Amino acid sequence: MEKYLEVERSIIKTYRKHIWAPFIRALKEYNLLEENDHICVCMSGGKDSFLMAKLFQELHRHSDFNFNVEFLVMDPGYKEEVRQRILANLELLKINAHIVKTDIFKITEIMGGKPCFLCARMRRGVLYKEAIKLGCNKIALGHHFDDAVETTLLSMFYNGKLQVMPPKLVSDNYEGMELIRPLYQIEEKDILNWVKYNNLEFIDCACKFTEKKQDSKRQEIKELVKELKKINPIIPQNIFKAPFNCNVGTMMGLYVDDEYLDFNTLYERRKENARKNGRTNK
Repeated sequence: MEKYLEVERSIIKTYRKHIWAPFIRALKEYNLLEENDHICVCMSGGKDSFLMAKLFQELHRHSDFNFNVEFLVMDPGYKEEVRQRILANLELLKINAHIVKTDIFKITEIMGGKPCFLCARMRRGVLYKEAIKLGCNKIALGHHFDDAVETTLLSMFYNGKLQVMPPKLVSDNYEGMELIRPLYQIEEKDILNWVKYNNLEFIDCACKFTEKKQDSKRQEIKELVKELKKINPIIPQNIFKAPFNCNVGTMMGLYVDDEYLDFNTLYERRKENARKNGRTNK
């Protein structure tokens, strides 16, 4: 049996419970895929995006649901050996991808400032523009369960706000475009097990900035979550579920679209609602 067939079989059989099932569940639960969608699966070259590509291939091959899918690799200026690894994996796994070469790494190095923020923003812009050229209405990114948990904690610890990574977003800058995260309920450990099981080798982050700085804030949070899980295994799940179970009545401040409601404004609204419902003393 050819390698790509073994990989596909492992998704449906061996990792059905931990990869295929949560992928399908996320699509349904968050309404990520709709009739006649044209999905642009954005691939960085890492394990997560390659798995996402294979999942969409399997779904498109076996589903009677009408949708189209394109695969897009955006090269921000990878070293030649990294680029060759990505090309080799595309061939190995039989993924026919559009490849777009850019100078994003070089530009961010020249610009200075906050390179990671600038790089992410420029990458996102390129992905949207290329997806539109391909006739797509949604772009799919390979963020998984652990990314969502870590983002929630990063926002709280380092920005002093509760801001999460949602399973889908409407684009503010590209009309009619949406961003979806189909791996949202898949845990990273299961992706790593899938990679090991199939003896695959993908690139890690190939950015020269992160090569020099291994102690990133996200890595700190990742290690913290590991320690918390030793104390209580359900802590990561509870962090993941918390934004889905917010009690708005206890919030100290809220952003509603572009409007910020401070504590006093919220408190007065709660008092007014209580008065209208006859819950205050007359």
